[in-house]
Amino acid sequence: MSVDLSTSIAGVKLPNLFFNASGVWCQQEAELTELLNSESGSLITKSATFEPREGNPSPRYLPLEHGSINSMGLPNEGYEYYLEYAKKYDYNNAKPLFISLSGLKLEDNIQMVTKFVEADLPCILEVNFSCPNVPGKPQLGYDMEGMAKALRTLAPIIKKPFGIKLPPYFDIVHFDQVAEICNSVDNLAFVTCVNSVGNGLAIDFETETVAIKPKDGFGGLGGQMILNTALANVNAFARRLKNGKQVIGVGGVTSGKEAFLHVLAGASAVQIGTQLKEEGPQFFARVKKELEDIMVAKGYKSLDDFRGKVKTL
Repeated sequence: MSVDLSTSIAGVKLPNLFFNASGVWCQQEAELTELLNSESGSLITKSATFEPREGNPSPRYLPLEHGSINSMGLPNEGYEYYLEYAKKYDYNNAKPLFISLSGLKLEDNIQMVTKFVEADLPCILEVNFSCPNVPGKPQLGYDMEGMAKALRTLAPIIKKPFGIKLPPYFDIVHFDQVAEICNSVDNLAFVTCVNSVGNGLAIDFETETVAIKPKDGFGGLGGQMILNTALANVNAFARRLKNGKQVIGVGGVTSGKEAFLHVLAGASAVQIGTQLKEEGPQFFARVKKELEDIMVAKGYKSLDDFRGKVKTL
């Protein structure tokens, strides 16, 4: 039995549901080319700030036994670098291209989205409302009033369908509040959840020191250990979003099994972070094959057959 892994996000078809999480394997053009040459269904650029950033001092990323911890500090080439990349991108023959923007203030986001709108490109914008690793900067995703204001400001400028990257939420009322804000914006087409679980702390038992340098060792957790938090957020928003708004799931995918669970919870596409960082772009071939095998074993021919159909007790 053949299975179909294709999906669509914001009205754009992806040959399969997998791509990188913004921040991993996507800062420079050489990395983006490797994603293009992989078996991913799409690719997204590094979250861009208005000016280039070197990011936080190293060590700022460390794999852990069940995932990773990082405090990268948004290292990126500046939005103009990714705008130029998007301008020369071969949209007719390549995979769909997502562009991640992460202004340090609303004015930055306004200027960046305006430049992309003026360029009139077929790329899909994802505005990152979850940047836990910039010292002294709060996450917009935890500021309901600020998030609503930002969306009211940016959505009319963008005009086309776009998405936002969200932090993880841990309270039912926050799912309700965020969904209400998202549902009020007509051209908000998708939410990507979750970003890393903020402010974890890894300590080396032997040396009795923290694992990473920035923020006295505090950093975002990713990988296998955040799977259940990610699934909860995917399912919470899949249940609450209206008018065809979609969820892109990210967090804890190390094999086809976790990808299956993300779709079962309601994800329309799945991004890979920690495992891509550790395994490289060849991971996409493995996870595709594993998900296909699971679908064959369960008798599912397409993602629509089981998307969002997790059973409750």
